[in-house]
Amino acid sequence: MLTFEFEKKQIRMKEIQFEFKVRTYQSIDELPEISRNLLLQAREASGRAYAPYSGYRVGASVLLENNEILTGNNQENAAYPSGLCAERTALFYASSRYPGVPIRSLAISTLSNDQAAGDFAKPCGGCRQVIAEYEDLSGKPIEIILDGSSSIMIVDGIDALLPFRFKKEDLGKKKK
Repeated sequence: MLTFEFEKKQIRMKEIQFEFKVRTYQSIDELPEISRNLLLQAREASGRAYAPYSGYRVGASVLLENNEILTGNNQENAAYPSGLCAERTALFYASSRYPGVPIRSLAISTLSNDQAAGDFAKPCGGCRQVIAEYEDLSGKPIEIILDGSSSIMIVDGIDALLPFRFKKEDLGKKKK
């Protein structure tokens, strides 16, 4: 027979609430012209995705401060997880083509050939962390446009999608 004795402690719980705003649009036609163009390019990029295994085609487009728009799409590989998501493909491509140029907006779509692949596009955790890195480099929030079959959502900054994100300060190193 086992007997345990516990010390009585008063537990203080504090609840913290996070709030963020999301703008929703029922149609791509309601978006400002630059956002509409960015989203159309993401949709087009999703149609070029290499997704023979999942069939889940994702496209992303990035608007830089210099008004350049670059696109990417998911690239699958039989040796999973050797593929790469559309968001990271587009962001890495933008950074390699225009190093140091801040990112203004990122549009993500899973719609190709008028087929809806879900309620709305959502970046995976790894992509959210990469978006956070580029947002930190830009020094300001990146507008994120999430395409959907029945609506389009826009958030201003990655903190709305990734609270408690990992930051370079968490590494204990000084900023360079």
